[in-house]
Amino acid sequence: METLTPAKSLVQMTYEAILDEICTGSLTPGTRLSQDHLAAQLNVSRQPVNSAITMLKAQNFVEDTGRRGVVVAAVDRKLFDAIYQFRAAIDPLAVELSIKRMAEKDIAEAREIIARGKACVEAAQSQAVLQADIDFHSLIYQLSGNAIIIDTMHLNWRHLQRSMRKVLQHPGMTAQVWSEHEQIFDAMVAGKTAQATALMRAHVRDAPNRISNPKG
Repeated sequence: METLTPAKSLVQMTYEAILDEICTGSLTPGTRLSQDHLAAQLNVSRQPVNSAITMLKAQNFVEDTGRRGVVVAAVDRKLFDAIYQFRAAIDPLAVELSIKRMAEKDIAEAREIIARGKACVEAAQSQAVLQADIDFHSLIYQLSGNAIIIDTMHLNWRHLQRSMRKVLQHPGMTAQVWSEHEQIFDAMVAGKTAQATALMRAHVRDAPNRISNPKG
């Protein structure tokens, strides 16, 4: 008997719709979130919007300012730095776990993502570059087989997505990122665990400096 997968709840769909608008920059920091307006836009009642905003507030995507009500939170540099400190330990571990679990189809998928990322850099398609970056790292998390890594990094990447849009304005920097992705994955495919984890650690370690001081 097949396991039944429940459909997403209306609250979850509302939450994801609002979060997408925040992370892609359609809702900028400081934008006031009117529950009535959002409910009308999404064609839902106020209840799922209210529940979604409560979830987003708990995750630091929105904040309550008092008289102005709920607004999109500013990008928090301290949170950004904390996530990268966490990634410096988690991403190399995900690489190590993934090497033992990769199948041919996974290698092909990663190669496709890398090729897509490079092509998007050349075409100056900034949003597509960011999505390819997320896809690359998310694949490694998925291949790790560790549910805690997968769930935790999914949320963390939503925060990082807001900051990483800045570095995408510098093509020379994003080209370097994809060169590093390819080097990491080549080492993974070759089964060179120490080299692959070291490359990933350096990749994560250098990322905050790229975003703070982009040069391209």
